[in-house]
Amino acid sequence: MNLEGFSRWLKEQGVDHRITEEGGYQVLWLENPEHTEPVLQALERFLSEPEIQQAVNTTVQSPVFVGGRWQPSPRHAPIVLGMILLALLMAWVTAMGQNQLSTLLMFVDPRFYDWGTMADRVEALSSTLASGQIWRLITPDFLHFSWTHIIFNSVMLWFLGSQIEWFDGRARLLLLFVVTSLLSNGLQYIVSGPLFGGLSGVVYGILGYCWLSQRQVPRFQFPPALITFAVAWMVIGFTSLPEVLGLGRMANEAHLGGFVAGLALAAVLPVPKKAPRSGGA
Repeated sequence: MNLEGFSRWLKEQGVDHRITEEGGYQVLWLENPEHTEPVLQALERFLSEPEIQQAVNTTVQSPVFVGGRWQPSPRHAPIVLGMILLALLMAWVTAMGQNQLSTLLMFVDPRFYDWGTMADRVEALSSTLASGQIWRLITPDFLHFSWTHIIFNSVMLWFLGSQIEWFDGRARLLLLFVVTSLLSNGLQYIVSGPLFGGLSGVVYGILGYCWLSQRQVPRFQFPPALITFAVAWMVIGFTSLPEVLGLGRMANEAHLGGFVAGLALAAVLPVPKKAPRSGGA
């Protein structure tokens, strides 16, 4: 069997290797011995499961992979692009969360409710939802407080979210967005109140989904170290280090809630049966 597709997939995962032919057999050489066990497991699945072969081979031949790297255009992920543009628009309209318009995007309006205790926050949320302001469960995603905040979230959302939209479909992406938003925003609000915002919870949810779902059917491209860095950064966020470094307090509960939601969706939702698209818009 030709291992060219598997080889290209390994390169996309950042695994340094080479394949030689010796005595009529293909021999896979790894630069890092620590990669041996996971690569052998992936190779066994590639050789024994036709759907894995199809997913890997189709993925690496997709037009959104240029030179073996994921490089989509706006037409490949219009929903993700729309989310980013909406976040940029809200950053401009709210002056990065500095004017009163920003209160329209918060989980509850902090001007009209007490939210100092858990009981206060529950009562404020109940009153807000009873008044029909359902949008507030989602809109904190589009409230950002600095350019570094929105740029980082946008880059990560484009890189990972566009892959979900392309390979797993727009319905899956929207479901992931709604569920991670509800859990991340809800958890952050219950713990700390309404003064938070950003797409970080969604980004963590998408990362958790990509990581776990990737283990079932390889189709996404991201460096393995990304998940390690993200989880480490989330843990650091629960310490005082970010404030000591002048980064302020992070929305740690939103990160955790989003990540758990993404993992849960990857665990309960089957990988779409359709093969990844190899062409079209």
